[in-house]
Amino acid sequence: MSFTAEVKEELSRVATPRSCCPRAELSALMRVEGTIHLAGGERFRLEMATETAPVARKAIKLMHTLYGLKTELTVRRSVLHKTNNYLITVPSQPALTSALADLGILDEVGGLTYGVPARLVRKDCCAVSYLRGAFLGGGFVADPHGDFHFELTAETEQHARDLVGLMARFGIEARVTRRRGLFAVYLKGAEPIVTFLALVGAHRALLRTEDVRILKSMRNDVNRLVNAETANLQKSADAAIAQVEDIRYLADLHGLVWLPPALQELAQLRLDHPDVSIRELGEYATPPLSKSAVYHRIRRIESLAAELRTKAAFEGSLDSRPGGGKG
Repeated sequence: MSFTAEVKEELSRVATPRSCCPRAELSALMRVEGTIHLAGGERFRLEMATETAPVARKAIKLMHTLYGLKTELTVRRSVLHKTNNYLITVPSQPALTSALADLGILDEVGGLTYGVPARLVRKDCCAVSYLRGAFLGGGFVADPHGDFHFELTAETEQHARDLVGLMARFGIEARVTRRRGLFAVYLKGAEPIVTFLALVGAHRALLRTEDVRILKSMRNDVNRLVNAETANLQKSADAAIAQVEDIRYLADLHGLVWLPPALQELAQLRLDHPDVSIRELGEYATPPLSKSAVYHRIRRIESLAAELRTKAAFEGSLDSRPGGGKG
C-alpha cells in the first residue's frame, strides 16, 4: 500500500466533530472525484471513482446518512496496476438534485459552480473537513523516506485558488500549478505537509513523517560534520606537505644549521612528523609549544622560503638575458 493510500485510509476513519462538518467533507469529495451526467428532463446521474476502498465506503456512508441517496458500487480490477477501482454510481433520483444544490455543486438554477462553497466553510471545523475531503478525493503525498511532496487535484483554477485560501486560513502556504489540463495545489517542504496532516487528523501519518524527518535531519547533520572534518583534514594535510617542501628547499640551499635554533627545532620536528597537526607538532617540542607559537614559527619558515625562491627566480631571469652573468 502506498503512503497516500495509508493516509487516505486513516482520514476516512476520522469522525467529524460537529453535525455541520460532514456536508463540507462530502462536497469536497464530490467536487474532486465526482462526474455529473445529464439524465434528461433536468435530471442528473453522479459517478465517483476511487482506488481506495475506505474512501469509497466513506463517500457511500455520507451520501446515505446525509441525503438518503441510493448508490450502486462496482468493483473493477486493473490488470495493469493490479489494484481495485471502485466506481460509485448515484442513479437519477429526486434527492440527488437537491443534495447537489445543498452541497454547493449546483447553483440555484441548476448550473454547475466551480469554487469552494463559502457557506459550507464559514466555520473553521467545516473548512478542515473540506480540506480532508479534498485530500480523500484527489490528494497525493509522497513517502517521507523520499522527497517531500504533496498535491491536491482541482479541475478548475477557481477551486484550486479557493483551496489555497482555505489552507492560508490555517497558516499553510500553498501554491498552484497546472498539469495535463488540471490544476494542482502543492506544498513545498516538510513543515507545511506536517501541518496539513495534523490539521486534517492524519496523526499516524504525521508521526511517521516526523520520525523520518528527524532521521533525515540527523543524517544531514552527520554528513555535514563528516564533510567539514574531511575538508579540515585535507586542508591540514595540504598545509603540512607545503611546509615540508619549504623546509627541504631551505635544507637543500644551505642546510638547516643557519636557521635560528627555534626554527631549526621546528623544521626538524616537521620533517620527522609530516602527518601531524600543528597542535600535535607543538606537543613534540621541548618544552611543548602552543598552537599559536608553532604557527608563528611556521610562518617565518614559509616567509624565508618564499624570499629565497623569489631571489632565485630574479637571478635566474638575469642570467637568461643576453650577456647575463658576464662581467
